[in-house]
Amino acid sequence: MPVLVHLTPAKNVKRILRSGIHQSRQGVYCLPVLQSYYVSHQWMRELKRWGQRTFIGIYFHVPDDEMVWFGHYNQPHQYVTVSEAISQLMQQVDPQGYEIIIPRSISAKELHKIRTVSRVVGWRYQPGVRQCAWCACPICVSRGEIKSRKKRLQHRRAIDRA
Repeated sequence: MPVLVHLTPAKNVKRILRSGIHQSRQGVYCLPVLQSYYVSHQWMRELKRWGQRTFIGIYFHVPDDEMVWFGHYNQPHQYVTVSEAISQLMQQVDPQGYEIIIPRSISAKELHKIRTVSRVVGWRYQPGVRQCAWCACPICVSRGEIKSRKKRLQHRRAIDRA
């Protein structure tokens, strides 16, 4: 049985210990625990961007033949078994941005371990965002983001020079 990790804010731990992980509209988002800490916890930085400070990793087991949705976050997902999803993830050249969605709740009995996730790893906004030029328009860089004023000012200066 593979071990999967679900990242959640620390405020949800008591409820999860009592009644398990409740599914959202789509299901329970998770990733397999692999040798690469980065791949297993890659969503941490993107989740922290929404305001929560402390995140907890909820580790749980599911059967190998459990059917899940697997794919890149902004592309259509495939309905495959957990073991097939894990093998596809491990074969990816760049596994950033992939997710597994279990279309049911996880009961408290299925939980394996609960740990604080201390290292902030992962990507922000989208995987590979630093590999291309960024846009500083008001839609892409909204007010209140870190260094947003500086980014917009640089963008205006670049437009004025052109």
